[in-house]
Amino acid sequence: MKRRALGLLLAWALSLPALAERLTLEEALAAVAAPHPDRRVAESDLAVARADLEQASSRQDFSLFLDGALRRGRQPGGDWQPDNIGRIVARKPLFDFGRSGRAVDAAEQEIAARQAALMDIDSLRRIDIMARYFDVLLADLRAGVDDEFMAVAYVSFDDTRDRHEVGELSLPQLLAEEVRYQDIRERRNASQQQMRAARQRLAHAIHRPGTLPAELADPTLAGNARAVPEYENLLPWVLARNLQVKVLEAQLAAADARLAAIRAERGPSLDAEVAGAGYSRESSTRDEVSAGLVFSVPLYQGRRVDARIEREHALKMRVAATLEKLRLDLSETVLATLQEIEWLRGSARPAADKQVEYRDWALERARAEYELEMKTNLGTSMAETQVAKLRRRQVEYRLALALARLEALSGGSLPPVEGEKQP
Repeated sequence: MKRRALGLLLAWALSLPALAERLTLEEALAAVAAPHPDRRVAESDLAVARADLEQASSRQDFSLFLDGALRRGRQPGGDWQPDNIGRIVARKPLFDFGRSGRAVDAAEQEIAARQAALMDIDSLRRIDIMARYFDVLLADLRAGVDDEFMAVAYVSFDDTRDRHEVGELSLPQLLAEEVRYQDIRERRNASQQQMRAARQRLAHAIHRPGTLPAELADPTLAGNARAVPEYENLLPWVLARNLQVKVLEAQLAAADARLAAIRAERGPSLDAEVAGAGYSRESSTRDEVSAGLVFSVPLYQGRRVDARIEREHALKMRVAATLEKLRLDLSETVLATLQEIEWLRGSARPAADKQVEYRDWALERARAEYELEMKTNLGTSMAETQVAKLRRRQVEYRLALALARLEALSGGSLPPVEGEKQP
């Protein structure tokens, strides 16, 4: 019993430094909005897309610049004279026949893609936090189970050692019992280390590095009873609302807009220009103030535009192929997730419940036999009861994660199921 108490004390020490309060699943999930590195990367991508929109919009902005030249010139039969020029020029693009508008469209689609990607990161982080939270609860349960088995093994080993000392058992029998005890002790110690490792992963998931949660509340998981739609009804819903699909669809639209903007560079452009100038040499052909329209028509640009079009088209084809592959993967993932939910509800949960029922009955029988001094297997029965309860919790946690993944695949909400009461 002293060794068991020491083991529990060690498990507590492994969790330090720890949060003093009791952490709930809802509190852990609230950390989705915390500045986790994954989220900050997605936010930076969104900031870049917004900056690209500002840049595309600025193509139509008014510009003001200073234009000058320091030079000397000589007229026929004359001497070299200064011919310096200084101008202040104001220019405003009027029409570029689609270039700026298409660039703005492309930037807006990229923003939509980055916003969907940020929402997808939040969904993935929500699932990750749930998984890490359940890992801690299961690690604690496993450590408790292994501690029960180790206590039973130690009592048996201690009894065998006493019997060996009085000559009732041989040395090989003692060694065999000690080997069994050491194996169980090794497994118990590994379970206690896993308690610390699971807490550290949870602390990182909720972006509290270095502050490990000491105690976690076991969630009720009322959502595990919710109805799920049939595959034929769910798949179209997922394909229309999945966040990764939305990201790629927005990127395809952005690629089309960029292609149109590049093609528009073959067209003319029209700017309004006002300039004020000063000259070191007077001339009747020079204007101190001028205003007019500047019309530019590209006549030959080599392969520059064609090469950019080819590159953008190739990138678009890659996005289109990625989108097609994603839709195929989603059809398989949705089916596999629905089948997992069906198996957990139809087979795994009833089997785990029946195992718990049997182990509860066996424990009561073992307790009665122990009180009557008929058998001494009470410790083993208690440990096996904990194993059954661990199995049932594993089923419920896995079911909760499967439902959360299904909801994430559906863009955050599942379609209504016929006959189900809506909240």
